[in-house]
Amino acid sequence: MNETILTDPQAQKLNKLLHYLNTFSPYYQRIIQEAGLDLQRPAGLSDLRRLPFTTKDDLARHNDAFLCVPKSAVVDYVTTSGTLSDPVAFYLTDSDIERLADNEAESFRCAGGGSEDVYQLMTTIDKRFMAGLAYWMGARRLGAGMVRVGPGAPFLQWESISRFSPTVLIAIPSFIPKLIAYAEANGIDYRNSSVRSIICIGEPIRQSNFELNELGKRIVGKWDLQLYSTYASTEMGAAFTECKYGKGGHLNPELLILEMVDEQGNQVADGELGEVVISTLGVEGMPLLRYRTGDLCHYHAQPCDCGRPGPRLGPVVGRKQQMIKFKGTTIFPPALFDVLDMIKEIDMYQVVVAKDEFQNDLVTILLPMDLESKDFRNMLLSLFKSRLRVTPYLSFITTDELSFRLYKHEKRKPEKLIYI
Repeated sequence: MNETILTDPQAQKLNKLLHYLNTFSPYYQRIIQEAGLDLQRPAGLSDLRRLPFTTKDDLARHNDAFLCVPKSAVVDYVTTSGTLSDPVAFYLTDSDIERLADNEAESFRCAGGGSEDVYQLMTTIDKRFMAGLAYWMGARRLGAGMVRVGPGAPFLQWESISRFSPTVLIAIPSFIPKLIAYAEANGIDYRNSSVRSIICIGEPIRQSNFELNELGKRIVGKWDLQLYSTYASTEMGAAFTECKYGKGGHLNPELLILEMVDEQGNQVADGELGEVVISTLGVEGMPLLRYRTGDLCHYHAQPCDCGRPGPRLGPVVGRKQQMIKFKGTTIFPPALFDVLDMIKEIDMYQVVVAKDEFQNDLVTILLPMDLESKDFRNMLLSLFKSRLRVTPYLSFITTDELSFRLYKHEKRKPEKLIYI
């Protein structure tokens, strides 16, 4: 087993964090005291593991009790995405904003970026979204340029590419096929544009073996450029970003202590699947200890070919709360998405998970009505059967209705998965 080992700077920052929380955090004061930690001596990883995990429910129930500064010191107010529950508030100080900038600048460097680059931001920078702000701050810290276009609007995206010659796009990857389709329909020579890479957020583009998944293949099959995957969350205020070798997201040890745990809360071995657990270093407003993200990834402890030491995270296989038990088979939503992304005729869809009267999971795929035919239905069901050994229910609705369900004004990205 490859145990997590703290670097000397991490150990120093952990001790500083524990003292800070014991002084300023109403929530963690109680947790540290109940665990009986002796803060008069240096603490290590074994001491950290004496503390209980922090969960999303803890954050929701005791939100403001995690705040370590007076609200007069808060300069930015953000919330989590609220994918599976109500959004949770996070409060950032000026120091936390600078930490975001440091993280994203390093992430850009990891993805081959430099001061000569121009980034085109295809995500929102408003709607209480931390990541959009982080990207802008990171480009500024790097000395690079930034074109803030926001989500959607293919015409404006291509007009901006033509006008400002960005070298890197920052986008939700499922939008890129739509961007390509718009270019093809309007005679835009996208293959010879200034864009050389895409930083993909919010959705996986790789399988657990690091090969591109169907969405990733669909993009590079049309457009010869480099895709970089990044995994982040509001709670960690940092990111795991791929390098050019595409072998998992790299940990920034200056900003996070990473644990990868099994169902019993024990560290998993190199190459095994585990839940991402993080402790945030250098956060002033709302630091977290042993926070269970609910995200399941494969853990890679060995150094990367790029020379950076481990650990690295494989793509998110799914979230523990999103595990679907359907017709005797356990699956995660990304597996369903991967099958749907294989079909070039499908440009939008929504997966609906419900319960029957016996509390068994039911999975229905909503698709555009213009695809409905016996041949298409049989082809898709056969593909699901061969790939996942189960067949979901298919429902065809109007394009307008599906678009309305997918693109909610209050949401930051398409709502490809819903639970009812």
